[in-house]
Amino acid sequence: MTQPTHIRGEHLPAALSLAATGHVPVLPLRAGKVPFGNCRRCTGNACGGRPNMKTPGPCLCPAPCHGWAAATTDPHVINAPAWARAWREAGAVAYHPGGAGLTVVDLDNADAIAWARENLPATRAVRTTRGEHWLYRGAMPSANAVRPGVDIKSAMAYARWLGPGTGTLIALPDTVCLLGVREPAPVRTAPVTVPVPAGGGRCPHRTPAFLARGIAMAEQRIADAAGGVHATVFGAFLAVLSTHGRCGCLTEAHMERLFAAARAKGESPRHCADAWSNALHRLGM
Repeated sequence: MTQPTHIRGEHLPAALSLAATGHVPVLPLRAGKVPFGNCRRCTGNACGGRPNMKTPGPCLCPAPCHGWAAATTDPHVINAPAWARAWREAGAVAYHPGGAGLTVVDLDNADAIAWARENLPATRAVRTTRGEHWLYRGAMPSANAVRPGVDIKSAMAYARWLGPGTGTLIALPDTVCLLGVREPAPVRTAPVTVPVPAGGGRCPHRTPAFLARGIAMAEQRIADAAGGVHATVFGAFLAVLSTHGRCGCLTEAHMERLFAAARAKGESPRHCADAWSNALHRLGM
């Protein structure tokens, strides 16, 4: 026989309602906004239920272990005796945004909120202790400190449930997705001496067809990228410059073709320019 709800903690009814009506995976949080740690049985993921917390799903342990991956919509699990102590001691209800098909842009202060109002599409907003959570429909990889005072919480993360918020929930925009893209850091290598091509600066490849094929192959490589677009763009730029960058046969028209291919995959003009600059630096040019 399960314990009465009022004994199990004030947050349990809210969690059950959220899971049932909103299909939102929930979990209890301790005071200080942190999840309950693994029990002794699951220390170091010894149970094998969720290796490295990379995937949510059933665990051999019936307790709310494994942080964000413990989140569930199953009322039998949420209301189970194994979760009773956690709900009695809980300081808040949390949820897994990615599991609910949501992305939370966590704006930690007034400056971050002002930036969001100028740069992000308006959507549903939830007041927090120090700032706001902006919710978008759609999941993406989570990322911390994408800019001052701004975190992204979606897949493999949890957020506190602070109410339904106000405003119309809109689809996850590209502007938010791009916040999570990490640019390749410039490679600080020793300067490379650039030799003067034989033939008084003329292209050693003899035929424009060789360059044309190289540009076309780079465009296709970018177009075919299924993930890691920024790294793919950087690699394509690096390949073209390593072959054709020292002989003077590249023109602004060639560069614009490559930039256009990258923009078609969602890269911003700034990302294109940075990737090109990083490739030049990598080659010592």
